Amino acid sequence: GAAGRSTVALRDGWRFRLIDPDGAAEDTTDAADPAHDDSAWREVAVPHDWSIEQTPTTEHGTTSGTGFLPGGLGWYRLAFALPRAFAGKRISVEFDGVYMDARIHCNGREVGHHPYGYTGFALDLTDLVHTDGRTENVLAVQVRNRLPSSRWYSGSGIYREARLVVTEPVHVSRWGTCVTTPRVSEDSAVVRVETSVANASGAAREVEIRSTVEDADGRTVARTASRADVADTATETHELTVRHPRRWDFASPHRYTLHTELRVGGRTVDTYRTPFGIRTFHVDPDEGFHLNGRYAKIKGVDLHHDLGALGAAVSADAIRRQMTLMKSMGVNAFRTSHNPPSPEMIEVCEELGIIMLVEAFDCWRTGKNRYDYGRFFDEWCERDATEMVLAARNSPAVVMWSIGNEVPDSTATAGLAMADRIIDAIRAADATRPLVIGSDKYRRLPAKGSAADLMLAKLDGLGLNYNTAKSVDDLHAAYPHLFLFESESSSETSTRGTYQEPEHLNTGENHTPGGRATSSYDNNLASWTMSGEYGHKKDRDRRWFAGQFLWSGIDYIGEPTPYDVFPVKASFFGAVDTAGFPKDMYHLFRSQWTDEPMVHLLPTTWNHREGDTVEVWAYTNVDTVELYLNGRSLGTRRFDRKKTVDGRTYLETTEATGDDKTFTDGPYPGSYTSPNGSAGKLHLTWRVPFEAGELKAVARRGGRTVATDVLRSTRAPHALRLTPDRESVAADGRSLVFVTAEVVDRHGVVVPGAEHLISFDVAGGSLAGLDNGRQESAERYQSRTRTAFHGKALAIVRSGTRPGTVRVTARADGLRTDTATVRARRAGDRATTPAPEFRPGHPAPVDHPHADASYSGRPDTLPAAALDGDPATGWSNGFHKAATALLPAFDGARAEDWISVDHGRTRSYDRVEVSFTVDEGHSLPAAVAVDVWDGRAWRAATEVRTEWATASDAPTVIGFRPLRGSRIRLTLTSRHPGEARGAVRVSRLEAPAA
Repeated sequence: GAAGRSTVALRDGWRFRLIDPDGAAEDTTDAADPAHDDSAWREVAVPHDWSIEQTPTTEHGTTSGTGFLPGGLGWYRLAFALPRAFAGKRISVEFDGVYMDARIHCNGREVGHHPYGYTGFALDLTDLVHTDGRTENVLAVQVRNRLPSSRWYSGSGIYREARLVVTEPVHVSRWGTCVTTPRVSEDSAVVRVETSVANASGAAREVEIRSTVEDADGRTVARTASRADVADTATETHELTVRHPRRWDFASPHRYTLHTELRVGGRTVDTYRTPFGIRTFHVDPDEGFHLNGRYAKIKGVDLHHDLGALGAAVSADAIRRQMTLMKSMGVNAFRTSHNPPSPEMIEVCEELGIIMLVEAFDCWRTGKNRYDYGRFFDEWCERDATEMVLAARNSPAVVMWSIGNEVPDSTATAGLAMADRIIDAIRAADATRPLVIGSDKYRRLPAKGSAADLMLAKLDGLGLNYNTAKSVDDLHAAYPHLFLFESESSSETSTRGTYQEPEHLNTGENHTPGGRATSSYDNNLASWTMSGEYGHKKDRDRRWFAGQFLWSGIDYIGEPTPYDVFPVKASFFGAVDTAGFPKDMYHLFRSQWTDEPMVHLLPTTWNHREGDTVEVWAYTNVDTVELYLNGRSLGTRRFDRKKTVDGRTYLETTEATGDDKTFTDGPYPGSYTSPNGSAGKLHLTWRVPFEAGELKAVARRGGRTVATDVLRSTRAPHALRLTPDRESVAADGRSLVFVTAEVVDRHGVVVPGAEHLISFDVAGGSLAGLDNGRQESAERYQSRTRTAFHGKALAIVRSGTRPGTVRVTARADGLRTDTATVRARRAGDRATTPAPEFRPGHPAPVDHPHADASYSGRPDTLPAAALDGDPATGWSNGFHKAATALLPAFDGARAEDWISVDHGRTRSYDRVEVSFTVDEGHSLPAAVAVDVWDGRAWRAATEVRTEWATASDAPTVIGFRPLRGSRIRLTLTSRHPGEARGAVRVSRLEAPAA
């Protein structure tokens, strides 16, 4: 530790026991007793999330919203001895976050209770601990996460860092420095430092306070000192001048370090380190956001705090990977949805040049779930808001404080006083940053004098969640003192590698078990959401609109809209999936938010049926793209170069888009129209008759090729390919390597349909988690096996504690094995807690006969219903999309779908009996094609004879020449594609053995 101060990380050696996965039982254990026998408990390292270790289940109060992972009641215990040198010192324990309702005991005595899972806290242990070097001290932490406590996956346990802090009686208080830069120019910057000094010695002391500023290279650039008489506490203010300061900015996030030294009687008693940055910013209601005097759009994302397969357990490596991905998409801002962030997240954003909107709460007194923070709000809101600010106020990345998200109380009369309490607490700790709220309550103008109207008088800015362009303009006119931005934009839902009906602006969802996925053509929307293209255009066209935060940057565990059924346990909102694999939305925003030339084709695979016509899109930030199929040009498409009304240039097609029904006049009725009078799309389009081979996009600027993207048809799966994200790793037992596993053909092309079960083995390290980005999955995140999804999976590997080589091997039946190696570097601080052993997972067996379908339009029309013998039930591909704020209702029939029956063993088929429903929404199919799976390929039925039924739900009998196989499939062509009456419903399906 620093002179006079010791900081001891409390990471290793914790003992843990999950007492009750429901968390409802009264705790009758004596786990707080130092003499309690915890020898049978697990040894774990902190940060630790016990929920992510569990198997997804519908028991223990879980819901889809929290990822079907249990919470419960758990205990942690840590035994440690303190040296004699600590006698007479002040000793405290700090936790950065415990989810949730934590009670901390030291040597048998309860020393603190902290309900909120997202703020840190410190507890004084000085009078309770032994400092003789021999006697063990025992910290015991009870954690209770009774579900539902959150709308998204929260994790459970001591999921952020913990530490002991040992100081002299005279020391810098916790969060005891406040650094601001009130005057900044090219020549100099004034750095104002307020230092809070505590004196617990019982006698007044004269204290010398020294402040020294160093730049990133360790050079001293300013220093000063003063003396103060400190009886109990005192605050001393210094002003230092830094010559020719280097600004913290998006592209060059330069940081300085303040070193605070306290001296008493000529002896150093404390040294305290505070990173900070020199920058200016302001947000103007009419001129938007400016950083260091330069106009900039906020190009932001919302993220929840889980780290995919690692759960909520904080890892700086995993956070850095997430935010580096976001930065590569063009992101320059992050909203901490909907809670204060970890210190590691703040540090990474500082390093990468990403500004932060730090948010306090998802609810106030009125909760959104039975066991959420609403229970504790009245007693704790000021303390938690203050802790949020103190923990982050010195960060140059932080530019706004949010008092809440979609808070029910925020538009109620009682909520005005609640807001005042939070606002007063925040401004008491930091008066330099604007205050905002993120809200879905302002999609229409509030009545003058209403609580919703009065709330806006308290704030500097308003974050809007899913507002139309016209409502944004109305608010700007009605509240000229507020700066406006989109705190949640878009919220389109998509699954990596899934594509559906690009001709429609909103599509139905597939409810077939095992096939629950949504389209990546930016065209699957919930009733309140909007396409990514629409959200961007609305923001782009208004200089005064400060910017947007895309919901969401990365898929997260829980909240799997549009589904609410096991085992769909992860969200669909992200531009990147939970494994960190970009989806197409990533490339849309990359094309709008970055300058380096790029082009991206979708669909991202070139495996289709001969005769299909495929709608191909290109996202690009270059004006001209030519598409080639097997070397033949399919034509060039171009964006028009346009200007916003304030003169900023952008690329867009010029055409009607049909994406905003509130525009009823002008040149493009029904389409979002820019204030400059133009409308268009942010992608280029070709309709391509499929032909196997290579599809290539060539982007040109001024006739010169500046970017390409290539898709290739694949052959049979041949091998596994492993790619680690780094060449070396610290051998500290905590650092992470992210290894991508791909199923490839003989030419090294990823096979999109590959779903092999992959097993992973690690030597010289350990597995930390597995993922594949699939939202519908009952697989454990912490297992030795994972199914590939669209040809990919991710292994997160934790380093060992010995220098040498970390070796990762992946195996799958029928595929060539691959091994990846990473060099492990010597590290000073090494983990001592053994890594947990993961067991392999095994997919649940399938019952036979088993029905499947390419698409099921509703959750109550699944293929299994065609086999239950009840004509009142049945499978259907019919769907209905309700109207949204921008789009009309839609229920047009799909052109073609299939339904199949798998009997699990080889048999002979020569006929199938199928009963079709005919009603206002369903018609007989125009054609039925029959195929049988022989174990290697689908074989088309020949000599087909069809006896069509003459009544609804009566059997249609289809006979054919006998075929042997285990599965029979019927491909059904709609008689009325695109019309409300054209869906197909099968109430009974039987394929008797020949």
